[in-house]
Amino acid sequence: MTTDWNFSNQGTIDSHGGKIWYGLTGNSESSATPLIVIHGGPGMTHHYLHPLTDLADERQVIFYDQLDAGLSEHPNDPGNWNLARFVGEIDDLRESLDLRKPAIFGNSWGATIAASYAANNPAGIEKLILSSPLINTEQWLSDNQVHRENLPSNVLSVMDRCEKNGQESSQEYQDAVAVFYNRHFCRANPWPDTVMETMNALNETCYAGMWGPNEFTCNGLLRDYDGLAELESIQAPTLITCGEFDEAAPASCKKFTQLIANARYVEFEDASHLTFVDSREKYIETLRHFLSE
Repeated sequence: MTTDWNFSNQGTIDSHGGKIWYGLTGNSESSATPLIVIHGGPGMTHHYLHPLTDLADERQVIFYDQLDAGLSEHPNDPGNWNLARFVGEIDDLRESLDLRKPAIFGNSWGATIAASYAANNPAGIEKLILSSPLINTEQWLSDNQVHRENLPSNVLSVMDRCEKNGQESSQEYQDAVAVFYNRHFCRANPWPDTVMETMNALNETCYAGMWGPNEFTCNGLLRDYDGLAELESIQAPTLITCGEFDEAAPASCKKFTQLIANARYVEFEDASHLTFVDSREKYIETLRHFLSE
């Protein structure tokens, strides 16, 4: 099923390495600050971020797919898989669409991009929202090891046995991973169509090359990533959000908040990594308030 996004305009722009797709929703004539939305992954798509279209009644919301993701070109060239190139996509988007004073939202790996972009303090960034951010890979893996150890013993034993025997592609292992995902990635049951659209369209080549086989294992290019030192350079007013059961654990997100001069933290009860899916109404209300201040 394809969700109706009511894009007022969509197309592609040239970026470093290939063409990237964008879609615009909302009123382009509104005086409210437009919002650029950056998806996670790497290699995921904009679809799962559909709840943010709720904000389009009062401002323009700009979605895009990164290179090697979704509706953008898929050269699958590892030479493109570096943070600086993905950060450059935001400048390409802003220049092409004349987005002089936007707010920026990034989720997960998208928040990695958003934080790195904001740390350079480019002109005109009104607000920054870091949703369940990946800031430090070692911290992420440590937090998710705790989540993993708290899984039911029978699920954990399946994971351990399959990994020991090289059976990660087995249905038994994938079913065990699904238990983790249903607790810590998206707690909505069933997962919305927009989330499934993203998961079905995942560019596994890019995801595996940059990250790894699943959310709690990193053996790709981001395995040594550490963006902690950059946070203190961020000057834009910042909101960091996460869920109670988030892969980006609350304690870590609180620590990230303390490293940014003008930042606040909001946690959502009984929510996971896709907090805006699990707690849509409260999440959108929180963003409305932050963006309108």
